[in-house]
Amino acid sequence: MALSSSISSSLCKLSSQNALSPDSNSNKIFNSRCGPFSSLNQLPICKMGYVCQWGRRKSSNMPLISASVMDVSLDKSMEKVQLPKGDNWSVHKFGGTCVGTSERIKNVAEIIVKDDSERKLVVVSAMSKVTDMMYDLIYKAQSRDDSYISAVDAVLEKHRLTALDLLDGDDLASFLSRLHHDINEIKEMLRAIYIAGHASELFSDIIVGHGELWSAQMLSSVVRKKGIDCKWMDTRDVLIVNPTSANQVDPDFVESEMRLEKWFFQNPSKTIVATGFIASTPQNIPTTLKRDGSDFSAAIMGALFRARQVTIWTDVDGVYSADPRKVAEAVILNQLSYQEAWEMSYFGANVLHPRTIIPVMQYGIPIVIRNIFNLSAPGTMICRASVDENEGNQRLESPVKGFATIDNVALINVEGTGMAGVPGTASAIFSAVKDVGANVIMISQASSEHSVCFAVPEKEVEAVAEALQSRFRQALDAGRLSQVAVVPNCSILATVGQRMASTPGVSASLFSALAKANINIRAIAQGCSEYNITVVVKREDCIRALKAVHSRFYLSRTTIAMGIIGPGLIGGTLLDQLRDQAAVLKEDFNIDLRVMGITGSRTMLLSDSGIDLSRWRELIKEKGEVGDMHKFVNHVHGNHFIPNTALVDCTADSNVASHYHEWLRKGIHVITPNKKANSGPLDQYLKLRALQRQSYTHYFYEATVGAGLPIISTLRGLLETGDKILRIEGIFSGTLSYIFNNFKGTRKFSEVVMEAKQAGYTEPDPRDDLSGTDVARKVIILARESGLKLELADTPVQSLVPEPLRATASADEFMQQLPQYDEDLAKQLQDAEDAGEVLRYVGVVDVVNKKGLVELRRYKNDHPFAQLSGSDNIIAFTTARYKNQPLIVRGPGAGAQVTAGGIFSDVLRLASYLGAPS
Repeated sequence: MALSSSISSSLCKLSSQNALSPDSNSNKIFNSRCGPFSSLNQLPICKMGYVCQWGRRKSSNMPLISASVMDVSLDKSMEKVQLPKGDNWSVHKFGGTCVGTSERIKNVAEIIVKDDSERKLVVVSAMSKVTDMMYDLIYKAQSRDDSYISAVDAVLEKHRLTALDLLDGDDLASFLSRLHHDINEIKEMLRAIYIAGHASELFSDIIVGHGELWSAQMLSSVVRKKGIDCKWMDTRDVLIVNPTSANQVDPDFVESEMRLEKWFFQNPSKTIVATGFIASTPQNIPTTLKRDGSDFSAAIMGALFRARQVTIWTDVDGVYSADPRKVAEAVILNQLSYQEAWEMSYFGANVLHPRTIIPVMQYGIPIVIRNIFNLSAPGTMICRASVDENEGNQRLESPVKGFATIDNVALINVEGTGMAGVPGTASAIFSAVKDVGANVIMISQASSEHSVCFAVPEKEVEAVAEALQSRFRQALDAGRLSQVAVVPNCSILATVGQRMASTPGVSASLFSALAKANINIRAIAQGCSEYNITVVVKREDCIRALKAVHSRFYLSRTTIAMGIIGPGLIGGTLLDQLRDQAAVLKEDFNIDLRVMGITGSRTMLLSDSGIDLSRWRELIKEKGEVGDMHKFVNHVHGNHFIPNTALVDCTADSNVASHYHEWLRKGIHVITPNKKANSGPLDQYLKLRALQRQSYTHYFYEATVGAGLPIISTLRGLLETGDKILRIEGIFSGTLSYIFNNFKGTRKFSEVVMEAKQAGYTEPDPRDDLSGTDVARKVIILARESGLKLELADTPVQSLVPEPLRATASADEFMQQLPQYDEDLAKQLQDAEDAGEVLRYVGVVDVVNKKGLVELRRYKNDHPFAQLSGSDNIIAFTTARYKNQPLIVRGPGAGAQVTAGGIFSDVLRLASYLGAPS
């Protein structure tokens, strides 16, 4: 080629000047033919058509003339054959993880074959870990570590085994021959580095670039095996870049386009597999595209081909709204504008390197991030902002697209009254920062010009501070500057969204979310484009701040369509509580609870937008229709404008409870104080819980055991944190608690029962309470929560209803005859009091012996169960952690207000699970 002599000269010059130390012994290595390199006439760069004459500083002009003639010939032929460009090309880029094994390379080939684009260009990285292995070879060689030889053999073996699994016949023989040839060349280059104790950038780039060459050759062969015409491209023949001072490179699109057209004329194909990461300088010297080079290669190729789309294949489903390792609720973003992706990637989000976006922006070519291990995921598209976003039209999505953080930064604050109005102060500050090679991440300056604050990586802050102290020593001594202060242990939180500029209140919402999370902001920066609002916070506050702002913009807009079943005493009280609290929940917590339907056993009330709870009783009478559970459920769940549906069963009806499984399967959340489902047949209960665990639908039933007391949640908290439940014992009935708290001295049992009935503590028929069945159901629920598989019939229950009165026709007759049986309980009471004890009706879950029971027991007067008053419940948890002193939960366990409050608490817990702020 035309530049063969210049590359030869450059190689020898760079090798002799950079690769070896200047001592006399080292210089002897290079004789007139560059010493040990005399055998390297087929270096990798020669594959590009270079004639490597290592010993010649100058060469004849013949190659130049020959190359020029060839170029003219090519140009004339290319006038007839133009490189096709445009939407018929799709570009794919597969990273090292995607081609990490032979099986994964086969999967990549399958994706290429299934792409129905007319023309395809595939950019491929080195196999997983290979680039690191190649850099390790160089490090070992220049450290004069002899293990570099065995490390080279490991690289060889990795690719040899992969090729044996993928290729056969001539393709295999050809690849293995080339592989061994390349390895021999690498060994000789490493030997020279070993002797010199130093590796030039040129040598490093040549060695490291082999990983892409090998993976591209293997993949192209696999694609050809599938019957597809496919050529592989060494992109050093095509991509020309100019190195910059910032350890980056700038593509030369004009030269690259010319070389691409020549390459395509010589290698026409509808499917091309190209090497990522590597390129050449204008002097035809091999180089790399530095950090994220393969992505950059794909973007440049997409621009050169004017492709329809560039797809970056990776191991995640797309771009997340926040780092999912820090925010579990982070969501995949369907779309980002180029500017949004640029901003997020700058601040550390795992999107793309900002420079990757530059080549495709000019032609409006979208980049799609997809997961090769989850082909069903659509991924994230990075493209031009939509018209809706540019015009600020109202849309359902948040104006904020995503959040990113940078940890381990420090703030430097330069302040003083002498800065105000003095030209060149900022220039002097940042010149000093530049001189120490530090990177300024963000800048914030007060309009008074009294101070300038900026963030730098923490590892660079000491050098920056010293440079500023030195640069402004005179101003500091004279008092014109008051201080150069360092604030260590900081993190940067960036909020990004193109629509923030057209949406009022975004900054207010952001700072409000941080304030509610008790996060103090150290510094703020925002450009006039409003694509990005950046704040600096304490490092220890960073994750909490990230979760707070993410919840505010993504998870707090919680609207739940609710259906209330059973508007009796409990259900009616709940509706009144919802009415009283709805406005506060919506305004303060952004929780929108809309009751779309209320149904009893005979009548139901439906609404398309939400029932006016201030008039729900009147509306049922005025607009109620015949109750139909199927129609009711379909109505509440069928409102597609509200994403979440919850049915609240306030009945004690086993028929209603039998629908829970069906509702959960449909994605309807269920909240209930109804004990029938969790204490019913064991097989149905297990089926219900299995469905709950497998789905993302929630089933809450805190009020089934302790009304408003946190019994279920306490038990779950113990189990989930690894505690072992030994025994649960408690007074679970508010009615029976009231009766036995007042059954003392000379009072008669029937008298206390009548008092409880008149006070509204009992059911209309007190036998429902005195039978102990309600307590037994609670015992079964807790036993099953603890892991025991018990049936209600397995639990012995001591009924307080005298045997002859169990068949009495009415509650009134029962109450009239109950005094005839006071004597037995009076004797038990007297015996207990004589022993310094009290009577209490309790339920027990004996987890150790796997049984439950309900009975009347005696307790010492100093026992916690003896200290109750009114209708309070008390439950004692004896566990491995709380063995000597049980964990006690005590409080009101009966009454419409506390039971409805327990249900309401579950509703709010559901809202929290669905994303409302806590």
